[in-house]
Amino acid sequence: MTEIDIDEAVDWLGREVSCASCEHRALLVAGKCVLKRACVHDRYARRIDRFFNWNPDLANNYVTHPHFEVRAIAAKHADVFLLPQLLDDPEETVRWNAARRLPKRYVLKLRNDPHREVRIRIVGMLDDKELLPMTEDEDYYVRLVVARRIAPALLGSLTHDPEPEVRRVVAQRLRLEWLPQLVNDEDAAVRLEVARRLSPELLSFLRQDPDWRVRYEVASRVALTQVEELADDGDLLVREMAQSRLSSQPCN
Repeated sequence: MTEIDIDEAVDWLGREVSCASCEHRALLVAGKCVLKRACVHDRYARRIDRFFNWNPDLANNYVTHPHFEVRAIAAKHADVFLLPQLLDDPEETVRWNAARRLPKRYVLKLRNDPHREVRIRIVGMLDDKELLPMTEDEDYYVRLVVARRIAPALLGSLTHDPEPEVRRVVAQRLRLEWLPQLVNDEDAAVRLEVARRLSPELLSFLRQDPDWRVRYEVASRVALTQVEELADDGDLLVREMAQSRLSSQPCN
């Protein structure tokens, strides 16, 4: 439903909004608020947002408003010195809008925020060493976002992550010299990412991998001296790749 479709003006408690009893009547006369379009008392977020865009100087008065949408939007405009108190707000949207405007020392507190969306969002605001504690986050998706963001040199602890998708990202970014520790990963998708990055010399460790996709990658790049046993592989595509490489060898 769009804003145009909402032909009502009710507050967050479902009561009709009345300009006659509003403390901001002077703004109405000045064209700085419009019923059903820009109103701090309306429950529709876009109308609240428009009100503060037009009247940012009033945001300080609303950081403790009982409606979370008002507090969250006011946090975008209020004086920074009022924002630390909002990091303990019961609503995650309020906490995030406050955090994005505060110095990093305040943001660090949100690494343990109870809501995963807040923790996910702050990953992009932190440096590598500040992200290290989040590699042990209880939520796999938070750890996944950290695995995509943190420096490859700091991915070591995530090679044993319980979530295969996290380990797959680790396999894509881990330093090459550390990749062999993932060749025996229980998840085939992780081993496939490893195979795609291993040097031809090290691919021989995966010649007998149970997944045909991994063996196909091995057959396509392993040293020719190691490819012959794959010419009799149980999978047709693997056999064809191995045989193709063997047949391309120059005759002595």
